[in-house]
Amino acid sequence: MGAGRAYLDWNATAPLHPAAREAVVRALDTPGNPSSIHAEGRAARALVEAARRDVAALVGGEAENVVFTSGATEAANAILRAGLQMACALVPGAALPARPVIAAAIEHAAILQPIEAAGLPSGYRIALPVTSDGLVRESALAAALAAARAVAPAQTPMVLLQLANNETGVIQPVAELAALVREAGGIVVVDAVQGPGRMALDINTLGADVLFLSAHKFGGPKGVGAIVFARGEVRLQRAFIAGGGQESGQRGGTENIAGIAGMGAAARAVRAMPEAPQAMIQLRDEFENRLNHLAADVEIVGKDVSRLPNTTCFAISGLPAAQALIAFDLNGVAVSSGSACSSGKVRSSHVLEAMGKPAWIRESAIRVSIGPDTSRADLDRCFASLEKQLARRRAPGQSASAA
Repeated sequence: MGAGRAYLDWNATAPLHPAAREAVVRALDTPGNPSSIHAEGRAARALVEAARRDVAALVGGEAENVVFTSGATEAANAILRAGLQMACALVPGAALPARPVIAAAIEHAAILQPIEAAGLPSGYRIALPVTSDGLVRESALAAALAAARAVAPAQTPMVLLQLANNETGVIQPVAELAALVREAGGIVVVDAVQGPGRMALDINTLGADVLFLSAHKFGGPKGVGAIVFARGEVRLQRAFIAGGGQESGQRGGTENIAGIAGMGAAARAVRAMPEAPQAMIQLRDEFENRLNHLAADVEIVGKDVSRLPNTTCFAISGLPAAQALIAFDLNGVAVSSGSACSSGKVRSSHVLEAMGKPAWIRESAIRVSIGPDTSRADLDRCFASLEKQLARRRAPGQSASAA
């Protein structure tokens, strides 16, 4: 990262991988439009299709089932607002009937906001509760599916599951939950954004009908993502962005060749580092052990359940996140509080609220998220800043710049 700084905000954006940067530059020097049939166009098309294969391989899918988007937010909006169809389920051109949508309040805003804006009929939006550890229980999902059958017995419910939460790192038992949904005849949509490079990821093992990804979460460039369908018969009911029929008619507009090439290169790089999660677990656990010894009133969110190997969400009583983030930054440490997708604002976490966490945890939660390039020295710098802040808490009257 920058000289003298520790970048510990990988869940917001992973630094661009060198291989992705090289791929972007090469693609920028490729003049052709991938829809053109001349040699330059074919060269551009080759870059897109190579990346499609790499992204498919990242999640155990098939290249023909990958649709590139501008990111995970577009992917989620496309799935929720353009709708999904299964083979032969609709007369061509017919309107997609409204279907019940089941989602937990811990989902990312890219899921929650489109659901809110969808104008679903009364009772079709079904909230899925989570435990204090942030987990969806099978019993809760079974109850939600029963509610969906009651309100719309002829319609297929759509269940949205976040593989791993971006704020807490808590991993959902997606495969087990998906099995329940499939038994009920429902559709499983998985937000897999935080998965690549941090955990095993296979669309078929998860039992997902469709999942979506964001390149900049695993070392690709910003502004590109993908929808991956599990099978050829699952597709968007219509293109979310109408245009020239690109992406097999699923997403109009000339492809972002440079971004797509960078995403493919990042996907290859992730697959080449299978040992990275274990190394991150060791660093994370060492950091959390130091936290527990530093303050008796520290709360590590999700510490008793399965979490991403790179994520620590913690709170210390009397250390508000709004002040702590400034102090960390002044001390050369980049961390976050909650999601980065909130217009740069520090606000109380809707995830922690859904988990039933008390106000002091919601207001004090700090997220440290690391990556393969994170060193012990980076975490030492973070810990030293935290020690200074706690010392300041015991000796009020100092300015924030002294923290």
